[in-house]
Amino acid sequence: MNYKEAYENGINELSRVGIPDAGLDARLLLEYICNTNHSTLYAHPDKEITEEEEKGYKALIARRANREPVAYILGNQDFMGLNFKVNENVLIPEQDTETLVEEALRFCEDGMRILDLCTGSGCIALSILNFTNDTKAVCTDISDKALEVATLNSENLGLKERAEFVHADLFPKKDGSKYDLIVSNPPYIASSVIETLAPEVKDFEPRLALDGDEDGLSFYRRIVNEVPEYLYSNGYLIMEIGYDQGQAVKELLEQDNRYHDIEVIKDYSGNDRVVRACFY
Repeated sequence: MNYKEAYENGINELSRVGIPDAGLDARLLLEYICNTNHSTLYAHPDKEITEEEEKGYKALIARRANREPVAYILGNQDFMGLNFKVNENVLIPEQDTETLVEEALRFCEDGMRILDLCTGSGCIALSILNFTNDTKAVCTDISDKALEVATLNSENLGLKERAEFVHADLFPKKDGSKYDLIVSNPPYIASSVIETLAPEVKDFEPRLALDGDEDGLSFYRRIVNEVPEYLYSNGYLIMEIGYDQGQAVKELLEQDNRYHDIEVIKDYSGNDRVVRACFY
């Protein structure tokens, strides 16, 4: 079997079960198993693949046909131009979340200390560190396995000395430490909505990182209430939100007289994606 034939077989198999972007997924999996790149399909379509490569490719296609996300199959995902290791213990970094990082970078100066709540893969904090100088971050997560992934990413990106990973149920232990900037992409999907999500999300991504309790706002309430004990005066709190949660989270902050300069920021698709507030 040649390269193009394998690719077309992969597309057909994924299309048959209704996989979105079947062509892209089939190509990425073929490149992975054959250790090739995008140009191979055009430059060497008649390249023969080995029996071992064919067998491996069919196995990967079967996993994707079962709706396992490509990022978990490949074990990595690009985010902010950086490559992050991912597995079933962390959410897959999405382009929407880059809006949070870009907003945080507007308020992050060199040398600042950052607190990243619910860090998962570490993609938010580590991206901020990568694009600033002498900044340091404390990153928390309730999942030890997620922290292992985040630690590995910090090592791979050369940021290990600037990031500390702490097992915690949201906030680290109170020791008087203060931060210049607090960021978070907390669980924000209402419990009843999770079963309606795409199989790639509800069946494979960690529910612990998705479930925001009955109304999806549980973590925002906790964060808004506790942040003042951790954030310097005039420091910013920046959080990712669901597309339909902008007004609700904004009102939580407005009802707490310790915050000002509250704004909802849209992502590149025009959906509400981030809420920013300054602590008095």
